[in-house]
Amino acid sequence: MSHTTKDKKKLLSRIRRIKGQSEAIERALEGEGECEEILQLVASCRGALNGLMAELIEGHLRFHVLDPVQKTNPSQLEAADELMAVVKRYLN
Repeated sequence: MSHTTKDKKKLLSRIRRIKGQSEAIERALEGEGECEEILQLVASCRGALNGLMAELIEGHLRFHVLDPVQKTNPSQLEAADELMAVVKRYLN
């Protein structure tokens, strides 16, 4: 079973929240939304997408790159943790 299948409910919930944020941007643009408000909405949506991206990358790393069936070498786990820390810093 893939990590996206295992975490499907959590991932779908997250993307639905992002969809709501995107719709809020659309409503603000259609209405008389202030520039600052729209910028804040876009920044929030971008942050949510980056968070989703980091979660998917981490799942891919831990499920497909590191073999979840075989015992992983401690140095590989440390390298994976370091890589994820960099990815999360980059996306935030």
